[in-house]
Amino acid sequence: MGTMERILSKYMELPDSHRLAAYRQAGGYQALAKALELEPEEVIAQVKEANLRGLGGAGFPTGAKWSFIPRESNKPKYVVVNGDEGEPGTFKDRHLMEKAPHLLLEGTAIAGHAVGSQRAFIYIRGEYVKQYEILEAAIEEGYEARLLGDNILGKGFNFHVSIYKGAGSYICGEETALLESLEGKKGWPRLKPPFPATWGLYGCPTVINNVETLCQVPGIILNGPQWFAAIGTEKSKGTRLYGVSGHVVRPGIYELPLGTPLREIIYEHAGGIPAGKGLKGVTPGGASSGVLTRDEIDVKMDFESLAEIGNMLGSAAIVVMDEETCMVDALHVISRFFAHESCGQCTACREGTGWVEAILRRILDGEGVKSDPDLLLDIANSMTSNRICPLADGAAMPLISFVSKFREEFDFHISEGRCSVGAHAAVLSGATG
Repeated sequence: MGTMERILSKYMELPDSHRLAAYRQAGGYQALAKALELEPEEVIAQVKEANLRGLGGAGFPTGAKWSFIPRESNKPKYVVVNGDEGEPGTFKDRHLMEKAPHLLLEGTAIAGHAVGSQRAFIYIRGEYVKQYEILEAAIEEGYEARLLGDNILGKGFNFHVSIYKGAGSYICGEETALLESLEGKKGWPRLKPPFPATWGLYGCPTVINNVETLCQVPGIILNGPQWFAAIGTEKSKGTRLYGVSGHVVRPGIYELPLGTPLREIIYEHAGGIPAGKGLKGVTPGGASSGVLTRDEIDVKMDFESLAEIGNMLGSAAIVVMDEETCMVDALHVISRFFAHESCGQCTACREGTGWVEAILRRILDGEGVKSDPDLLLDIANSMTSNRICPLADGAAMPLISFVSKFREEFDFHISEGRCSVGAHAAVLSGATG
């Protein structure tokens, strides 16, 4: 990847990259200074022109999201940073908060200027203790340098940032459940409308963005939207941090242009499958994205290309499974996670995820019946659509894809009472932690 595309990695790889001095020496906070010379509408226009999309999973255009915040509201406006990162296999935001906290703070401050906010909350996954401490120290440095607080850079812009720890709930990664948790209530997703842009935190206009999304903002403002839009595909612009884990030689984070083929990421950047084993399956965007077979990995890793084959880019968390992985066990690990993390608000999700986990457990225990695979598919179809949040759909997608694409393994488990490959999905057990 050329130097131009290393938008985020160049900051993450600096010596003492978490410190303000290192970040400023690399050009940090120049974008904020430039943004404060622009009218808020101009900042939003540049983000729109760059076609930056939400990198938490949904892929919604960021500039459009910011433009929904009412300009004339007499209520306070809030910026909320989603750093909950609970999707199995996902660890990109953890690295950004640990290695480039000032990049996140700068992007958050620019967002605040763009939407007319003076207050931001960073909602961080409670297990990220080290990252919390690093962010807290970075915020202190920001205040000491007058890059946060009142009259930032002498431009009359006031912007204050606080961190809030989550308590281990996957559902709080959904933006309205996050707001409920931030308000001190049970983390249940809200019915929409109203949407957070008009009725968000404390009933006030709120913009909620993922960590990686906001980290892309300074580069756009500093280098111009055309620079960013020149990277990636026609509709998926810029770079992504692809987190690769599982059965690969070099697991880790790889920043690459959107549209990079999945095969290239696995075999060139991550070094391929250890011990010369074959590839069996891969989840391209976190556990809720479903599974791809070895014959499907020539797909481009962008929003549109994956959607065309019935999958999704999601959090760009790539979990690779080799030929010795038991796909029944792998699906059980995923389904157990979703059953545990369902908030219970919607009947189909609460009951469906629990039944799926129990049926898969029965199959693994050698007590499955011939109709179980079809029963699993029926349950999956009853879980999709018309729910308050996407968790049920996220649980159904891997269920449908694993059972449909690896049906012979499920049938073998049921007929023989044992696994056809004799291995267990420890790779996914670790990913779902």
